[in-house]
Amino acid sequence: MVGAVFAGLRLEGVLHGKVRRDGANATRTLARLVSSSKFARQLQLVLLQGIALAGFNVVDIAGLHDVLRIPILVVVRRLPRLDRVRRALLARVPGGARKWNLIARLGPPEPVAGVFVQRIGLSVDDAERVIRRLAVHGSVPEPLRTAHLIAGAIATGQSRGRV
Repeated sequence: MVGAVFAGLRLEGVLHGKVRRDGANATRTLARLVSSSKFARQLQLVLLQGIALAGFNVVDIAGLHDVLRIPILVVVRRLPRLDRVRRALLARVPGGARKWNLIARLGPPEPVAGVFVQRIGLSVDDAERVIRRLAVHGSVPEPLRTAHLIAGAIATGQSRGRV
């Protein structure tokens, strides 16, 4: 898991942590990584590219917001097929029912500025302002694009194309 810390459109730092594939430690790891970083006091928002990391290690967005006390904005380019996600979680993933409840509790993604979002701690208008300000090379905000490229390089030795 890689986090790119930005001040506006300038990269200020990078965070790196590990989560288990299909595990249950994404929320705890994210909270620790963010709150113990040297950037913690300046952070105003956590952006996530999707609600699940490393397969189905589902982030408890409300729980993360409760711990960090800053807005959380989840961004995806396409609407997930929630019926397929639900079936896969309930049939194949340990703790799938709990993970599905986290996803269902957050509600369906909303269309905003060419992407889909789920959010806690900020309005839909604020979410749109953030995306429009940070999405300078396509529809994905630059901090997510950068983190994705760095994570790809760490995992495979080089970054891939599309975010």
